[in-house]
Amino acid sequence: MNIEYNKLVRDNIPSQIEKTGIDCKYLIMDDEQYMAKLIEKMHEKMQDFESEFDSMNDEKAIHELAELQEVILALVVSVGVTEESFERIRNAKKKLDGGYDNKVLLLEACKNVDDMH
Repeated sequence: MNIEYNKLVRDNIPSQIEKTGIDCKYLIMDDEQYMAKLIEKMHEKMQDFESEFDSMNDEKAIHELAELQEVILALVVSVGVTEESFERIRNAKKKLDGGYDNKVLLLEACKNVDDMH
């Protein structure tokens, strides 16, 4: 019985499957296909995280966040940025705009009418 997946997997998954005595077919994608599958995987892992979070399964939710981070780092490298450069950009953005530690929910912003003239 064949099961079709057609999805991006981690590099060692095909060999791990073959070690169990199961044949598998895979291909190495070109850059355009790879980027599309990374974006698809990012959405998949985000949904997996939400599902585990909603189920209050913290351990599995953390594992899904680790998967999500791995996908994000693969996306970073795919667009030609090193992980180190990305981390510098992230840190600079955090220094400028802050993080999400204070749980701020912006409700609205209203421009002062006097400033419009």
